[in-house]
Amino acid sequence: MMDQARSAFSNLFGGEPMSYTRFSLARQVDGDNSHVEMKLAVDEEESADNNMRTNVTKPKRFNGRICYGAIAVIIFFLIGFMIGYLGYCKRVETKSDCRIAETATENAEKGFSEQEAEDTFPEPPPHLYWEDLRNMLSEKLNAIDFLNTVKQLSQDIYVPREAGSPKDESLGYFVENQFNEFKLSKVWRDEHYVRIQVKGSSAQNSVTLVSANGGENLVENPEGYVAYSKATTVTGKLIHANFGTKKDFEDLRSPVNGSLVIVRAGEITFAEKVANAESLNAIGVLIYMDKTKYPIIKADVPFFGHAHLGTGDPYTPGFPSFNHTQFPPSQSSGLPNIPVQTISRQCAEELFKNMVDECPVTWRTDSSCRMQSAENHSVKLTVNNMLKEIKIRNIFGVIKGFEEPDRYVVVGAQRDSWGPGVAKSSVGTALLLELAQTFSDMVLNGGFKPIRSIIFASWSAGDFGAVGATEWLEGYLASLHLKAFTYINLDKAVTGTNNFKVSSSPLLYKLIEKTMQNVRHPVNGKFLYQDSNWVNKVERFSLDNAAFPFLAYSGIPAVSFCFCEDNDYPYLSTKVDTLEMLTQNVPQLNALMRVAAEVAGQFMIKLTHDIELDLDYEMYNNRLLSYMRDLNQFRADIKEMGLSLQWLYSARGDFFRATSKLTADFHNAEKTNRFVMREINNRIMKVEYHFLSPYVSPKDSPFRHIFWGSGSHTLSALLEHLKLRRKNNGAFNETLFRNQLALATWTIQGAANALAGDIWDIDNAF
Repeated sequence: MMDQARSAFSNLFGGEPMSYTRFSLARQVDGDNSHVEMKLAVDEEESADNNMRTNVTKPKRFNGRICYGAIAVIIFFLIGFMIGYLGYCKRVETKSDCRIAETATENAEKGFSEQEAEDTFPEPPPHLYWEDLRNMLSEKLNAIDFLNTVKQLSQDIYVPREAGSPKDESLGYFVENQFNEFKLSKVWRDEHYVRIQVKGSSAQNSVTLVSANGGENLVENPEGYVAYSKATTVTGKLIHANFGTKKDFEDLRSPVNGSLVIVRAGEITFAEKVANAESLNAIGVLIYMDKTKYPIIKADVPFFGHAHLGTGDPYTPGFPSFNHTQFPPSQSSGLPNIPVQTISRQCAEELFKNMVDECPVTWRTDSSCRMQSAENHSVKLTVNNMLKEIKIRNIFGVIKGFEEPDRYVVVGAQRDSWGPGVAKSSVGTALLLELAQTFSDMVLNGGFKPIRSIIFASWSAGDFGAVGATEWLEGYLASLHLKAFTYINLDKAVTGTNNFKVSSSPLLYKLIEKTMQNVRHPVNGKFLYQDSNWVNKVERFSLDNAAFPFLAYSGIPAVSFCFCEDNDYPYLSTKVDTLEMLTQNVPQLNALMRVAAEVAGQFMIKLTHDIELDLDYEMYNNRLLSYMRDLNQFRADIKEMGLSLQWLYSARGDFFRATSKLTADFHNAEKTNRFVMREINNRIMKVEYHFLSPYVSPKDSPFRHIFWGSGSHTLSALLEHLKLRRKNNGAFNETLFRNQLALATWTIQGAANALAGDIWDIDNAF
């Protein structure tokens, strides 16, 4: 209809009009020449600004063409009115009377009667509201056999599916073909050339007991290994450090310096355990799974992990590993400088036989546990891991938004795994595929028209520290924060039954709570929202979580959730992470996967259907207030240094005023004005990004987020530094603290200024 109108006007006036909302018609008759003057809405507004009015010139004489001119005026008026009316209909939610008017106009133009039009054209689908879409999603998910998809992805469990392997590659092609079959708007892949570390092919890793006279007794050639360990051999006394947390090391009676450390798996990542040990001059680390924490793991089961204190390819820190990248001889500062090795419980118990002093009762570990090597024994650790360059593929498919296709929510899952990886990767990939098919069907056949786009991403090399996801983020660092407004992680979404756990950016808390109030647990039938204090139980993102780099590196709000137990699923990163083991531990796997898909699906609908982005930017007011309370305990210390917290308080106040102004702007905005709403949404989606410190390099400190990142620029580091002043004043660096305070203040102030809007609207008193 609109195209025909444009064509008609173009033929009459020799050009295509730019606006069709209002017309000012004037007829000028001069001799035998006459024409109709059309005043466009844009021109009329400009004229109004200059206090000008449209003048209608009176005809100098009348002739037989007046009647035709009058008829032309009436026809053009009616056409202009109808086009303006239809334009209004399209700017508001579709109503039945607008649809009737539009249909009647099209029929009239094409010469159809009402009866003919009714017979020829089906009635357009009705506008879908939140309840309609939620019910549609639920109905479609009820018809899916998730377990069958997991089985399809978990065939050939004895074939390695490590990143870059033929199995990983074939799974990537399978996902890509599925996306094409689902008729997504576009399907593509990104290829990266990365370096991972694998076990050496010529020599095995080993753990050996060494006696005082130099005799050696091989204890184990471990089948598992720790990627990115230093390849070397070390010998020393063995000291037990519980889980290897900072507090565990602080509580040790014996110094770690120059010794090997043995720690239990769990609580924190391998990389954090190793970094804590290395900071105290340990020469190597052994990691095992004790029976108390992992009671169903057999004593000889090997397992896998990585020791990179970061994400992505550690040999291309801060920049992407595309094939055209010129690689400098650099490496991540998060790589360890000591050897690390996982060992079986059987091996650990053999080592304990040559150690003394029982482990503290407070550790709640196995009775066989011992604290340190006997005087006449030491342990030799040999690691022969080697670097391997591989090509990995990230697979993407998108459902493009109908109004803002350049704004998108990303939904992703890891595809590779060291072992069979059913719980670690197959469950998430199955959820990704079923959600892609469900939403494609909702768009193609259900009448769902998302405002914004949905990107489905299948990552590779997740087992080596979210390598695939991080390399993609690094490749589009300059633009992704302007386009991607949320990441939903599906990894390890179902590993248990009893608990529903969440890790998330505060911007998504409100959305999570709404979803929890709408979704029931498939086992007990209760809504997931059971605890009004759930926000205080939100867990921080682990370094091993693919959502972490989205939040801490790129400043994109992210969420990860799981149906799980209090303890970690024991078979992750082992060769017994099979479908049989998962269904034994989670008999209701299909039902729980269906609910996990519903949780993610409701996130996706709310983020792409509503005019306003459902991101609660005011939650950071609470975070800042809580931080100020913690900092306020050190007012005396700060005053002794001749400093004041006044400007930090002022920055927090400016952020509060900026959020209040944005809320007021939203309430006062014309919701049907897409330009205004897009501008408001742009301000909302940049909130997370502006908490990335602009004062540190993403190459040297990739996790720049002052709340969730790591490094001296973070707010937690500033607090820890102040605590150090009281604990050990000699180790306190006042110059560093002054820099920390200044940069924290201006990062928060900058976030407030960016949220406030245009530079001329900022009324902060600097």
